Amino acid sequence: MAAHPNTVPVSLAVIRGAMGLLSRAVPDLASRVAVDLFMKPRRFAAPERERAILAEATPFEVRLGVETRIQAWKWGSGPMILLVHGWEGRGSQLASFVQPLVAAGYSVVTFDAPGHGASSGNRSSLPHFAWAVRGVAGATAPHAIIAHSLGCAATTLALRDGLATQRLVFIAPPLNPSDYVGRFGEILNITRPVLDKMRSRIEERFLRNWSDYALDATARTMTTPLLVVHDRDDDDTFHAEGAALTEAWPGARMITTTGLGHRRILRDERVIEAATQFIRD
Repeated sequence: MAAHPNTVPVSLAVIRGAMGLLSRAVPDLASRVAVDLFMKPRRFAAPERERAILAEATPFEVRLGVETRIQAWKWGSGPMILLVHGWEGRGSQLASFVQPLVAAGYSVVTFDAPGHGASSGNRSSLPHFAWAVRGVAGATAPHAIIAHSLGCAATTLALRDGLATQRLVFIAPPLNPSDYVGRFGEILNITRPVLDKMRSRIEERFLRNWSDYALDATARTMTTPLLVVHDRDDDDTFHAEGAALTEAWPGARMITTTGLGHRRILRDERVIEAATQFIRD
């Protein structure tokens, strides 16, 4: 959502102005509005290259509880590889991995997280993502998981809560997703007291402290082999975060790329080849 000060979209400028005024005039209401904005992802249409790959898949649904419907897709046969997208993403963003993995003898499953893509709902969060990873993994028993951005955090929390898999590839992982609350506050001009109240409301909603989402602490308890791939020019999650996660995770390896940023890295042939080889090793 960040933009150059001289090119701030009108809608964002209006929200910044409104949240600045509301934060100072009615802080309790501002914190409620902030929670709603923080948990409301934007949906983006898939480009043709992604739609073409989805058209070759077998679609299916996974139900989470009574109301949440997760849209998923499957290709191929053999040991299953689960693909997990990031915040405001979609399962098809990792579609470039499908053909190489199927050719290597694997089946592949991807899905849209709650409030994303073709799945139900219009609110989401890291706990929602982790819930979806556990649910889809429970229905498909993945041999390995390839995750991007917030999907890496969700997968780590799902592992902490009992998910089992043989191999992991994390692309552009965050270190501590809770740090992004500060960025959210800066982007929307939310005062620190209101931001703190927003944190408290979210803690109450999910019955977890923010510290529970710190991946550096959780990583030290992990035993699943992990490959981290991170680009030096990533402006969404920083290369230093991937490096720190690799250092904290016992036995993890890291590949550094340059010039691919946060999303083009998902279509890079060398990255896809390295991930496929790591899963096969």
